[in-house]
Amino acid sequence: MVRAVRLDAVAGALPVMEDALRLEFEARLADCSTLAVRVAFSVLRQREDAEDIAQEAFIRAYRHFGRLRDRERFRAWIVRVCWRLAFDRQRSERRRGHREQVAHGATVSLPDDRATALWEAIDALPPKLRIVLVLAGIEGHDVATVASLLRIPPGTVKSRLFRARQLVKERLNGTR
Repeated sequence: MVRAVRLDAVAGALPVMEDALRLEFEARLADCSTLAVRVAFSVLRQREDAEDIAQEAFIRAYRHFGRLRDRERFRAWIVRVCWRLAFDRQRSERRRGHREQVAHGATVSLPDDRATALWEAIDALPPKLRIVLVLAGIEGHDVATVASLLRIPPGTVKSRLFRARQLVKERLNGTR
């Protein structure tokens, strides 16, 4: 279950929103909060980190909701915000981990597991291919929905999905 967005906990840092606008925001947030956590989880694969990222995205969305031109695109917007925040967190964690490894001269060995190998192959994909694979291949969204969420043509979604699957297959078969 996704932790409830505690906007009241940070109310002093957030702008005051009209009641009608706040109700619309809450309705849109309820519609996509689980998706936001799943998108962040697909990058980070840590439940607590994914919830933290989603929470941060919700707070950012709250701050800027009144200025959002097309509120019908809120779901796509929140997905992109979560995706970017999750990648930022992942890059930060990798840099920190690398610095610690260098400082301690340690090496990390991962278990030889199919799921680990699959996620490593997915992680090796370029971000444009990875997001399409996660949304369509893992989350199960259809091509039209992914195209709408990412604001790209359906044909681009199809080609990126095909290429992503091809690269993952090559990596799993050891040809890459």
